[in-house]
Amino acid sequence: MAITKDMTIQSVVEKNPETIRIFLEHGLHCIGCSVARFENIEQGAIAHGIDVDKLIKDLNTKVGESGGNSGE
Repeated sequence: MAITKDMTIQSVVEKNPETIRIFLEHGLHCIGCSVARFENIEQGAIAHGIDVDKLIKDLNTKVGESGGNSGE
């Protein structure tokens, strides 16, 4: 399943821990923050001045490389 900008940061990290590095490389350091449970990727990216489309592309590339752990 592709990662979309309306998914919460926490849900993406829980299902795909390999994405943590991508979030950090883009400057989204709120991985462990309590807001990450409720804030979606787009909201976090906007709040931190991050290009959300590039972030989503890089997250999906990373998940594709690792085979994607859907948690299901």
